[in-house]
Amino acid sequence: MSSLNTSPRPQALPRSAYRVFRTIGTRWMDNDVYGHVNNVVYYSWFDTAVNAYLIEQGALDIHQGPVIGLVIETQCNYFAPLAFPQTVEAGLRVAHLGMSSVRYEVGLFAQDAELAAACGHFVHVYVDRETRRPAPLPDVLKTTLEALK
Repeated sequence: MSSLNTSPRPQALPRSAYRVFRTIGTRWMDNDVYGHVNNVVYYSWFDTAVNAYLIEQGALDIHQGPVIGLVIETQCNYFAPLAFPQTVEAGLRVAHLGMSSVRYEVGLFAQDAELAAACGHFVHVYVDRETRRPAPLPDVLKTTLEALK
């Protein structure tokens, strides 16, 4: 019996695959009954790492900016457990930059680990704050994202 999925099995990526890193502290409540960080927390870390970076770079104004990013796709592969009280380091890169969309790729690493404990991505489509229709990326955002390619 053959499998319909012919893509290679996902692999943990090394730190060198990412352009910048952000440190994230785990919390007691992140652990689940099995003693490791629950899978839903990883998606929160993706969102936090990317948006905090963009805000710090002056590329995203979440309160008054003309565009907002809406998530249209997410995915994550898990390779090793993370648990409170570990420190997590999120590596960021941009895999695709379109006129109004961007695919971010994030690797989550235990502090000082060479290989990611989890690798994932999410896609933002940037839309006009008022109309919610796709809008071109503002120049400052595009420049910031280009640096992550």
